[in-house]
Amino acid sequence: MNINLIKILDEIEKEKGISKEVLIDTIETSLVSAYKKNFAEGKNNIEIFFSKDTGRVQVFTKKVVVDIVKSPSSEIDIEHATQYKQGDVAIGDEVDIEVTPKEFGRIATQTAKQVIVQKIREAERKAIYERYIDKVRDIVTGIIQRQENYNIIVDLGKAEAVLPLNEQVKKENYSKGKRMKLYVIEVKKTSRGPRIVLSRTHPDLLKRLFELEVPEIHEGLVEIKCIAREAGKRSKIAVDSREDMVDSIGSCIGDRGSRIKSIMTELQDEKIDVIKWHEDDKVFIANSLNPAKVLFVRLFEKEKRALVVVDDGQLSLSIGKEGQNARLAARLTGWKIDIKSDSQYKKENTDEQNV
Repeated sequence: MNINLIKILDEIEKEKGISKEVLIDTIETSLVSAYKKNFAEGKNNIEIFFSKDTGRVQVFTKKVVVDIVKSPSSEIDIEHATQYKQGDVAIGDEVDIEVTPKEFGRIATQTAKQVIVQKIREAERKAIYERYIDKVRDIVTGIIQRQENYNIIVDLGKAEAVLPLNEQVKKENYSKGKRMKLYVIEVKKTSRGPRIVLSRTHPDLLKRLFELEVPEIHEGLVEIKCIAREAGKRSKIAVDSREDMVDSIGSCIGDRGSRIKSIMTELQDEKIDVIKWHEDDKVFIANSLNPAKVLFVRLFEKEKRALVVVDDGQLSLSIGKEGQNARLAARLTGWKIDIKSDSQYKKENTDEQNV
C-alpha cells in the first residue's frame, strides 16, 4: 500500500464522516487476521503497523530475550536481540522483529479495500437508520419500484422501503414509477441494514395528509379529534375549532372543496366525511352519521349504546351501503349505534304501551 490509500482515507473521512483513525485501527486488526491466515510464522505474537502518513504496512513479531533459545518462534538470544533493540538488553526483555513478507503488500491492499467497503456500508446503513427513525409515524413520498412476494418495494430517494401486502389498499394501483405518499409505521435495524415498513391503510396517513393540506390544522387552530377509516372506501374524521372565528369543517374542505379533493386524489378517490366534533355525545353521534339527518339520539350509558332515530327516507342513508356509514360512525364515537326509522320507533313504542 502507499500514500494514495492515505488520501482515500482522508476523502472518506470528509465525505462519509468515518474517522480515519477508526479505519486504520480496523485495517490493522483485519491485517493481523489476514497474516495469520496466509503465513504460518509467528501466528500467536504478531503486530501490524500501518503508517497513517505513508500508508506503509509492516509486520512485527515479538520475541523474549533468553540465554538459550528453545522456541525460535517466540524467543531470541541476547546477541541477536541487540540487532533489533537499541541500548542495553536484558534477559526477559521483549524485542520487535520485522517479518513483513514480500507478497504481503497485495494481501494488505485487498484487506484494506474490504475494510473500507464494509465501513462505508455500515456508515451508510447507520445514516439511513438515523434519517428514517425520526420519520416513524410520519409521511414520506416514494416511487413504486417493483413487487417482491406480494410486497411493494418503494424508493424513498435515500433508501428502499417495503409496503407489505397487509398495509396495501386492495383497489389502489401500485404500478412501477408511480409516486405516492406513504405512512412510516416502523424502522428497525437488521443484518442487511434498516428495514423501513410503510402503510397506505393506517388511519394516521389520513391525519398527516390533513395536517399537510390544511394550514389551520398545522397551526393548531383546528384539532383532529378522531378518525375512523376503511382504507380505499370511506373515512370519517372529526374536527374541532380552537378559535371561535375559525370554521373547522370549512377549513378542512377548502374553497370549493379544493383541500378535501386534493386529499381524496392522493388516496385514489377514497370518500371522506368531515364531522364536527362535539363534547355532547348525543350531538356528536348525530353528527357522525353525516350525511344522514338525525331526529334524536337516546343514550344507554351502562351499555355504551346509542339509539338513533331518523326519518323513514333517511334510514338507508344513515346505515350506508353494507352498513358502512353506521359502522364508521360507531368507530368514530366509540358508541354502539342502533338506527331506527321514525315509523319503526313509534310502532315499537305503541306496541309496548299496549302490552
